[in-house]
Amino acid sequence: MKYLFRALAAFALLLSCAGGAGAQGWPNRSIRMVVPYTPGGYTDLMARLVGQKISEALGQPIVFENKPGANAIIGTDVVAKAAPDGYTFGTVIAAHAANATLNPKLPYDTLKDFSYVSLMSVAPLIMIAHPSVPANNLKELIALAKAKPGELNFASSGIGAAAHLTMEMFMSRTGIKMQHIPYKGTAGALQDTVGGQINVMFDIVGPLMPQVRSGNAKAIVVTAKERIPAAPDVPTMAEQGVPDFVSGTWAGIIAPAGTPKEIVDRVSAEARKALADPALQAKLVEQGIVPMGTSPDEFRGFVTEEIARWRKVITDAGIKME
Repeated sequence: MKYLFRALAAFALLLSCAGGAGAQGWPNRSIRMVVPYTPGGYTDLMARLVGQKISEALGQPIVFENKPGANAIIGTDVVAKAAPDGYTFGTVIAAHAANATLNPKLPYDTLKDFSYVSLMSVAPLIMIAHPSVPANNLKELIALAKAKPGELNFASSGIGAAAHLTMEMFMSRTGIKMQHIPYKGTAGALQDTVGGQINVMFDIVGPLMPQVRSGNAKAIVVTAKERIPAAPDVPTMAEQGVPDFVSGTWAGIIAPAGTPKEIVDRVSAEARKALADPALQAKLVEQGIVPMGTSPDEFRGFVTEEIARWRKVITDAGIKME
């Protein structure tokens, strides 16, 4: 029996050394970054801006793979099922936390099946309205919605997206009801809002403010604690009579569970360095995005809190995936 114990101990040591050697030799080939959304949106922007700087620091290319669908579940599942060898990472946003409640049949466990690398940024939302909507501020919009319960509609980038859940929070807080029209991304929702088929919508500031400046839409409110540089003339919820209302989305980097800690720590450190770059920070702030950069443990704790926060919103509103 003692020989068996020695053999098992030797085998365990061999595995440990092999894992260490693999991590020490990392990276020696290209790395893929799975983006579970279409190109051009907030998630894709953050993945590419930060991923490019990580690539330069590591000396290996990062290949970005856009795998949209099912409120980001399809692409996220690719990350969950990938080999934990440090050559697959993914970018997720607030929907990642919401999906833990929205979809009881998720093909992965939101916390157990991932290594959390770093929270890259957070982004408050802005509400815009078509110019034909007879409301120019939050008070007028609430009064209009109460006078016409269920007649106004709102668009979102999809069921369970931060834009959708934020509107649900807003309706709950103010006692109004509007009809939800979900889209498969921000572009379609914005197009129909500007076109007049949709009354109002929430989303991040970057793609919406140009439509406000051109007169195709009017800005109603931002969900930040204070006014933001990208939309300095747009008042907050608190300024318009809805106190303690802060919401938005966020973007972070994940990896398959079991990815060597030294690799996760290295990518996290490089992400934080990238997000500390003044030029990158300025580019993000221009679009209403707040650069972050956290440790793996901080990001995991953040996601855990987000799951609980959105669970209450989803449960209270009775939201179901279609």
